[in-house]
Amino acid sequence: MAAIVWLVAGLLLAAAEMLTGDLTLLMLGVAALGTAGVSAVADTTLVVDAVVFGVLTLVLFLGVRPLLRRRFGTPPPIPTNVAALEGKSALVLEQVAAHAGRVKLDGEVWTARPMDESEVYEPGTKVYVMRIEGATAVVWKGP
Repeated sequence: MAAIVWLVAGLLLAAAEMLTGDLTLLMLGVAALGTAGVSAVADTTLVVDAVVFGVLTLVLFLGVRPLLRRRFGTPPPIPTNVAALEGKSALVLEQVAAHAGRVKLDGEVWTARPMDESEVYEPGTKVYVMRIEGATAVVWKGP
């Protein structure tokens, strides 16, 4: 009878995990299922079942859960807004020099300056956005 209780508890905990997504209830559910298996095979007492459940829970929380969280945790952040523009190519519309210039970047016109202030980029040149400083794109022609 104890094995059936552990089995039902394990299934309920694993099902409840779908509501949280934290992998906590899943680890408890798997430990309960493991305890149900041990209890069914060995016909153990409640004290032994509790010890088995505790050991399985510790193993799962300390060993398996961190691995699963690294593997299935939050995805890497996707750059948005200004951060998404870094590394993109742009077309020089007006000569880009140390204090003036315009580039077309993702369909928009941006003020620009070269990364190396001694360089000058002529209109029609393809450059790469190294960073954004305020409303100015810092660009580099590349090798």
